[in-house]
Amino acid sequence: MACIFCDIVSGRAEASRVHEDEQVLAFMDIRPMTPGHLLVIPKQHATNLAELDPDLAGPLFATAQRLAAALRRSPLEPAGINLFLADGIAAGQEVFHVHLHVLPRNPGDGLGLRGSFQWPHRMTLDSPAGQIRNALPR
Repeated sequence: MACIFCDIVSGRAEASRVHEDEQVLAFMDIRPMTPGHLLVIPKQHATNLAELDPDLAGPLFATAQRLAAALRRSPLEPAGINLFLADGIAAGQEVFHVHLHVLPRNPGDGLGLRGSFQWPHRMTLDSPAGQIRNALPR
């Protein structure tokens, strides 16, 4: 199955490009959640974070940081910026090529984290912390 983001990188599909270098491409989201909503992608295909070359994570986030600053200086003048990366279906990933959303934010724009935050006891946090720590590559 073809990857739309790989098609954009290669020029086979159109995009409103904002930034491009050897490793990263940034373009306007065609279904923006807010005005100025950008996507930042590695040019090298990676379906998810586990497949992303660690050497590309830095340039991906550095580009998002530069774009966030540009958005703040632009006439859009957002009051804030969110960075969002969905990794997997359960996280809301719809295009299976790693992409980082750069979302300009303003009061009343309707976006936000929804869910029930909890205040678990430290011992409740220590168990999964140990499980995750033990799963880290050595």
